[in-house]
Amino acid sequence: MLAPVVAGVDGSVESLAAAVWAAREATRRGRELRLLHVRARSPRHEEPIVGAARRTLAQRALRQAEEGVRAACPGVRLYGDQVEGPAAETLVKAGEDADLLVLGSSGPGRITGLLMGSVALGVVARSTHPVVLVRADTEGDGDVGTGGPRAGRRDVVLGLDVVEPCDEVIRFAFESARLCRERLRVLHAWRAPEPLTPGAGGAGLVGDPGRAEEWLSFLSAVLRVWRDKYPDVEVAETVVRGKPSGALLRAASTAQLLVVGRRLTDRPRAPRTGPVTHAVLQRAGCPVAVVPHF
Repeated sequence: MLAPVVAGVDGSVESLAAAVWAAREATRRGRELRLLHVRARSPRHEEPIVGAARRTLAQRALRQAEEGVRAACPGVRLYGDQVEGPAAETLVKAGEDADLLVLGSSGPGRITGLLMGSVALGVVARSTHPVVLVRADTEGDGDVGTGGPRAGRRDVVLGLDVVEPCDEVIRFAFESARLCRERLRVLHAWRAPEPLTPGAGGAGLVGDPGRAEEWLSFLSAVLRVWRDKYPDVEVAETVVRGKPSGALLRAASTAQLLVVGRRLTDRPRAPRTGPVTHAVLQRAGCPVAVVPHF
């Protein structure tokens, strides 16, 4: 049986947006959608009426999510589920058995639900599998990927470090672009070295007018094998000078999905997202897929 796409739901508008996004993605991938509500573990001496009320709220959150999903994506195969446990830990475990884990994410300065803020970021920081965060104010992808002119369509954007490229992250981005039949824009941001220090590959000095072309050639070399593996995916290669987070946030403003990597460490008790990933998760105007890698 194929692993499902899992969407965490808690009754908030952000989690509903995540569920709808996940439903469309599940349909593309030919997977079931599992709507998952995590309830805090019941105290040992909890009054029965309190426990019943908590279960009722969970069922309501699942029902609302299911109704929203069926209205937006009537063909999806889905089922609802509720479990008890610490929210972040339980969602991370659910992601291990999922094809993809999708969570709601609040915008800057807004913490409105169980899966918002620290919980969602905690899941991203601990997960060893891809996680997508979706904001409620993110535009739905509607009919993108159904053909038609380039105008009005939105790219899948991949932030790529050409010095240390990672196959898992690149594969996820190419596969996402293939599934939604959109162009993949691969972006590398470079910064000028200190004076009298070698540039990329040890060639050139500060002010070298060919530095951007040099980085672009490296990017093209990294992507050559992936272009061959995904001949049907249109690819646009872009190099820009500046901070990676700023470049990715600008690209995300017109993207339908931003894909970034997160390096796994050998210290599981010290989870982290990294400064660039953290910045785009907080401020990106489109769904963000975080793909862990070594």
